[in-house]
Amino acid sequence: MNDKKKDEKDDVKETTRLVGIQDLDPLALFGKNDSNLRLVERSYPVRLTYRDGSLAVRGEPATVDEVSAILSALADLVRKGAVLEEHDVHNFIGVSDALERKESLQIYERPVLFSFDKRTLRVKTLGQARYVAALQKHDIVFAIGPAGTGKTYLAVAAAVHALKARQVERILLVRPAVEAGESLGFLPGDMKEKVDPYLRPLYDALNDLLSFEKIRRFLDLGVIEVAPLAYMRGRTLNNAFVILDEAQNTTVGQMKMFLTRLGYGSKAVITGDVTQIDLGVEHASGLVEIQSILHEVPGIEFIYLTERDVVRHHLVREIIRAFDEHEKSNENKRGNGGR
Repeated sequence: MNDKKKDEKDDVKETTRLVGIQDLDPLALFGKNDSNLRLVERSYPVRLTYRDGSLAVRGEPATVDEVSAILSALADLVRKGAVLEEHDVHNFIGVSDALERKESLQIYERPVLFSFDKRTLRVKTLGQARYVAALQKHDIVFAIGPAGTGKTYLAVAAAVHALKARQVERILLVRPAVEAGESLGFLPGDMKEKVDPYLRPLYDALNDLLSFEKIRRFLDLGVIEVAPLAYMRGRTLNNAFVILDEAQNTTVGQMKMFLTRLGYGSKAVITGDVTQIDLGVEHASGLVEIQSILHEVPGIEFIYLTERDVVRHHLVREIIRAFDEHEKSNENKRGNGGR
C-alpha cells in the first residue's frame, strides 16, 4: 500500500511535453542509432519517446522545460540544414539560459569560417566563437582552458588567415621548451634537432591548414618561424602575428619578456592550461600571475574556455570534469587540515 502511494506521488511530480518535429527527418535529429537522444538522456533525468511526429519528453517539470527547449533548438538547426554531430548536441546541454541558447544558435546561422588550402574551418562551440571574435577585435588575447578546446589550433588558423589577407607579414609560433630546459644547451645536434620534438604540435596545426610545399617555402623565407621562447630575447616583432603556446610553463619574467617583444602592426595570442603547469615549485606561472596584472588593461582580452568547448572524444570532457572535481576535493581537504 505504501509503495503504491509512493508511486502515485512520483507520478504527480512528472510531466510530459511534446516537441513537434513533423516536418523533419527524425534520423537527422536523432542521430545514428538514436545517439543524439541517448546523449540527452544520459545528461538529464528524462525519458524520450517518438510518436506521431512528435518527441515526448517525460520527467520533472523544470527538467522537461529545459530539455524541450534544447530539443527545439536542435530541431531548428536541422531545419536550417545542419547535420548534427555529437559536439552540436553538447553545445546545448547544460544551457538553461534562453539568451545563451540563442547565442549558440548564431554559431550556425552566422558561422565563423576560415578557408585554407586543405579545408574550411568552422567554430564548433560558443566559447570558440567568443575566442575568434576576440582575436579579430583585440591585439593581445589570452586563451586559457583545458586540452582539446582548440586554443592553439584556432590561434594558428587566425594567424594564417591574417597572413593570407596581408594584415601581417609573418607568423611566429613559440613555446617554452620546459622539458629540455629553456637553454637547450645540453642537447646534441643543431637547433632544429633540439627543438622539433617540443614544437611538433605547432607544426601539426600548420600541416592541417596549409600544403607541405607552402609551409616549407614560408619557413625557408622566414615568413613563418617556429622557435622556442628563449630565442625571442632581444627582438622586436613588427607586423607579425605571434603565438605563445603552453604559456602556463613560462615564468613571470619570461611572460614579460615575450609581451614586450611586440612591435608596430603586430598581434599576440597567448594560450595555455593553468592545470598543466610543469614549472618547479620555485617558479610562479607567468600565465597565472598575468591575469591579475593585465586584467584591466584596455585592448587586452582574456578568454576562458571550459570542458564544454572540448571538441575531441566525448569522454575527454568527462575526464577533464572528473579531474577538476578531484582537484577541488583535494584543495578542500588541504584547507581543512587534511581531515
